[in-house]
Amino acid sequence: MCYAEHTSRFCELFRGFEQRLSPTMRQEHAAGDKVFVDYSGKKVPIVDRKTGEIREAELFLGVLGASSFTFAEVTWSQTLPDWIGSHVRMFAFFGGVPRLIVPDNLKSGVSRASFYDPEINRSYGMMASHYGVGVLPARPRRPKDKAKVENGVRFAQSCILGRLRKQTFFSLTEANTAIAGVLERINNHVMRRLGVSRRHLFETVERAALASLPAEDYEFAEWRFARVSTDYHVEFQSFFYSVPHGLIRQQVDIRATVRMVEIFHRGKRVAVHQRRYGGPRYGTDPAHMPSSHRRYAEWTPERFRRWGASIGPQTEGLITAILASRPHPEQGFRTCLGILRLYRDITGDRAEAVSARAVEIGGLTCKTIASLIATHKDARHSTEPAAVMEHTNLRGPGYFH
Repeated sequence: MCYAEHTSRFCELFRGFEQRLSPTMRQEHAAGDKVFVDYSGKKVPIVDRKTGEIREAELFLGVLGASSFTFAEVTWSQTLPDWIGSHVRMFAFFGGVPRLIVPDNLKSGVSRASFYDPEINRSYGMMASHYGVGVLPARPRRPKDKAKVENGVRFAQSCILGRLRKQTFFSLTEANTAIAGVLERINNHVMRRLGVSRRHLFETVERAALASLPAEDYEFAEWRFARVSTDYHVEFQSFFYSVPHGLIRQQVDIRATVRMVEIFHRGKRVAVHQRRYGGPRYGTDPAHMPSSHRRYAEWTPERFRRWGASIGPQTEGLITAILASRPHPEQGFRTCLGILRLYRDITGDRAEAVSARAVEIGGLTCKTIASLIATHKDARHSTEPAAVMEHTNLRGPGYFH
C-alpha cells in the first residue's frame, strides 16, 4: 500500500471519529461572575524538624473566570475547616467576592453530588451566605465544567510545584511564603495568547466587578444535629452543654466555632457556652436547671464549711471530717445538710458539744448526731455523778468481803 493510500485511510478514520464527538460549548466568563476552586492532585512535602518525618500538605487553588487571576496555598487536609479557611483567605486575596463559586464535588463542600439537586454542606453554605456568594457545583465526572481551574491546576503544578521541588519546607508558613512568591510571578507573567498578564486583566476588568467583602471575615462554624438527653445536655466532641430543661428529648442544632458553642431550637438560639477543650466535661448554666436541681448545684464543700463555722469551730470540724471521710465530698452533702437542720432546734453551745463528741467517737452520720442530741449523754461535758439505784436483789460492795 502506497503512502497516499495510507493518508487517505487515516483521513477517512479521523473524519469518522470527529462525527462521533459530542459538541462542546465554548464558555464565556463574565467579569466577577465565577471563581473555580479545587485541590491539586499533587501534594507538598513538609518535614518535621525534630523527627524528620515527612507529612504531605494539600495544595488549594482558586482561579477567577474572566482574568484567570490565581490564588494558591497549602493546608494540612481537605477537611471542612481547611476547605472553608482557604476560601476565606482567597476572598481576602482577591479583595472582593464573585457571584458564584464553582467547586468540584468534594465532600467538604458538597454533601451529595447531583446534576439536578446537589446538596451543599451546611457549614459551606453558611460561609457562602456570609459572603453573599452562590455555590454551583460542577457536574459529577464532567471536567469540562471546570476547565478553567483544571487548566489552572496543571499550570500551578508545573509552575508552583516545579519551581519549589528542590526546596525543603519545615512548616506550612514556610511553604505558603514560597508559594506567594511564585504566585506573584504567575499572575504578573504576560500570557502569550493575550499579550497581557493575569494581574493586568484582574485590575482592569475583574476587580471592579467583584462584590465588596463583608466587614468581618467568616469564622468557621461546624453544624450538627443533636437530641437533648434527660439531663438537659447535648454532646459535642465528648463535652456536654446544657439547654433549658424544657427541651428534654427535643432535636436541636449545634453551631460550634473555635470559641463558643451555640444551640438552636427551631431557628431560635436557646443556649450559648464557651467551648470546652479540657477540664470538666459538663458545661451547665444554672438558669437551665429545674429549681430542685438548681438548689443542689449551689451546694459546695466551702459553703457547708462556712455554715458550720457560723455555729462554732467544733461544728466546722465535724463538717470537714464528714466531707473528708467520703471518697467524693459531694457524697457527704446530704449528711451535712441533715446535721445542720438538726442543729436548728438546739442552742449553739449544745450543738458545739454534740459536734465535739461526734468527732471524738467517729459518729459522722445524721443518725449518730440525732442520737446524741436526743439522749444528751455527752460524757466529756457531763459534771453530775451517776445515781445508784437501790433494790433488794442488788448486792452492795460489802457482800464480797
